[in-house]
Amino acid sequence: MRKLIYGMNLSLDGYIAAPGDDIGWSVPSGELFQFWSDQLQATELTLYGRKLWQTMSSYWPTGDQQPDATPAEIEFARRWRDMSKVVFSSTIDEVDWNTRLVTGDAVAEITRLKAEDGGPMDIGGATLAGAAMRAGLIDEYVLATAPVLVGGGTPFFTALDSWVNLNLVETRTFPCGVTLARYETRR
Repeated sequence: MRKLIYGMNLSLDGYIAAPGDDIGWSVPSGELFQFWSDQLQATELTLYGRKLWQTMSSYWPTGDQQPDATPAEIEFARRWRDMSKVVFSSTIDEVDWNTRLVTGDAVAEITRLKAEDGGPMDIGGATLAGAAMRAGLIDEYVLATAPVLVGGGTPFFTALDSWVNLNLVETRTFPCGVTLARYETRR
């Protein structure tokens, strides 16, 4: 059975994007970027909601070809292109770069993917992750909390029907002031 991990950069007040989908405040430092790149390398499959997919696919397919790309960005872009991805959307018609599109029941498909043998899966996008949260499918939460208050926007967590008990498994502070916390779901 695969592990499902939900992790993103978020503001101290709990948002992954400020109003207007502004993520300018969340540009990671070199050390934090390397952490996310290492996470990507350890991941076998990434699950995306439409909005996050459109953000990622607008840059990373050619991110390694940008004139100012750092070695870490070049490595991330190549990993991102090569890895298997699934996009959940009923509004787009096609995807590329080692990606499969699912237009049906996201929770049913995520449940099916979790039941397979294989390495860890990451899930990204507030709406998609929220559906997985409510269905009890998330095994680990990774919160990279930036020292900024954005006052609103897209929350990292969704409203839940019941409590989810967690165990803290790691904390870390990056030189840029971002604190990382990893939690596993208590089953």
